[in-house]
Amino acid sequence: MTDGRGRKAGGAPEGELDFWSFVELANERLATEYGFRHQLATEVLLTLNRASNIVTYDLEAAVHRPHGLSWSAFRLLFVTWLAGPLEPKRAAVLTGMSRAAVSNLVKPLVADGLLDRSPDERDGRSVRLSLTEQGHTEMVRVFRVHNEREHEWASVLTETEQRILIMLLNKLITNRNQFDVRGRN
Repeated sequence: MTDGRGRKAGGAPEGELDFWSFVELANERLATEYGFRHQLATEVLLTLNRASNIVTYDLEAAVHRPHGLSWSAFRLLFVTWLAGPLEPKRAAVLTGMSRAAVSNLVKPLVADGLLDRSPDERDGRSVRLSLTEQGHTEMVRVFRVHNEREHEWASVLTETEQRILIMLLNKLITNRNQFDVRGRN
């Protein structure tokens, strides 16, 4: 008998914690030993973080590394491909990265012939990032594989479940103003 998470009821064998049995242990200890009251919130965010990390790692390992890209490089190229040309500051906002991270990614991507960095015609103090022809061709090729992998991940949910998940994640994101959220964007 399984518990709805694809594991046997009762978790991993004694002494061998898996993710789900760790979450149960954490919730129990946080409540009983330390008096914390919001175990469901802890479980939601631990699970959200774990899911995000697993999917990101899989996409990077299965798609991007074989094409010579890191996850961060792919994100910058993806945003530049679809929203560019754009200033590095705007690229940082759209990718969720710091300006320093974007700046560090630009030089190797320019050297690889995927990205162009040119002076901004409207503001000589700034630069614009755009894909080269080679970068555009590469993004179309890489995204085809990426999108198929996204589909594999998302297809474990029905279309309705996918829309509900998007709605719930958007609710978390858009309601962050209700408390002092620290972050780049």
